Amino acid sequence: MSDDRHEFALGLPKAELHLHLEGTLEPELMFELAERNGVDLQYRTIEAARAAYDFSDLQSFLDLYYAGCAVLRTEQDFYDLTWAYITKAAQENIRHVEPFFDPQTHMNRGVLFGVVIAGILRALEDADEMFGVSFRLIMCFLRDLPVENAIHTMRTAHLYHSRITGVGLDSAEIGFPPALFEDVFRAAGDQHYRRVAHAGEEGPPSYITDSLDILHVERIDHGVRCLEDPALVERLARERIPLTVCPLSNIRLRVVDTAADHPLRRLMDAGLLVTVNSDDPAYFGGYLTDNYVAMAEALDLDDADLVRLAKASFEASFLPEDRKAELVSEVDAYAEAHTRS
Repeated sequence: MSDDRHEFALGLPKAELHLHLEGTLEPELMFELAERNGVDLQYRTIEAARAAYDFSDLQSFLDLYYAGCAVLRTEQDFYDLTWAYITKAAQENIRHVEPFFDPQTHMNRGVLFGVVIAGILRALEDADEMFGVSFRLIMCFLRDLPVENAIHTMRTAHLYHSRITGVGLDSAEIGFPPALFEDVFRAAGDQHYRRVAHAGEEGPPSYITDSLDILHVERIDHGVRCLEDPALVERLARERIPLTVCPLSNIRLRVVDTAADHPLRRLMDAGLLVTVNSDDPAYFGGYLTDNYVAMAEALDLDDADLVRLAKASFEASFLPEDRKAELVSEVDAYAEAHTRS
């Protein structure tokens, strides 16, 4: 991959729609927060922590992910976590983000919901003011915890209802079908939350269908296994249901063996509304531009393909239609300027 292609992807205006804030915790910040809060880590050095970022499957990743979250205790911790990500996003010309946060992970450790969201929102608001990076915040429920816990979390969030755009469903997929959360998502719809869900990563295509028909989600996070069901692919294309695909995550978690095996090109060729995202970049070895470049290299995507993905990221967002159009125009202007140069 030429340096020119990397520079093109780096400067391309784009949105990120599948990003877990807790998954942006780099080992350096983990150690800094552990020292600040008096938390003993199982790793003695930053290098040892990085060496541990080698997963066999989703569950082995989640075990490390939740261990890392133990260092997050105060509002300032959540501010620093979010700020570290959002400054990287601004450097990559990410114009809009719709990050996930997992309040149950922290509330189960005794950290108050208000502490978590106050730090996150303060950092996102500062980034909007300083860098012009807009945001919509999505609160995720952990599907491997009891449904009652999710209901309690949504009730706890009521004071921040106007600041949370949507709800999602994440964590271990196998054995936790969408139907378990029907009542939670119905209540979320009644409260006018936008709805998304992880489905079709490790779980079967039926989890995608059930997320659409039972949870009434507007966007599928991952969704790569839809290709196993041609009727589902046809439906996703017809209804313009966005997929927030995370290539480097899929490789690290063994959803696919190599970058060359990734189905992104096949999803695009099927006419699906596909976006590229980084998921948990601190753990998966790459932020958003890294994912664009990795796919361009492995699948021979050209500049026009990357422009299509960037435009899709804005179309699939929860921004108002007029703002989507403005940002798509930014992509066109950038591509035209690049062509002239």
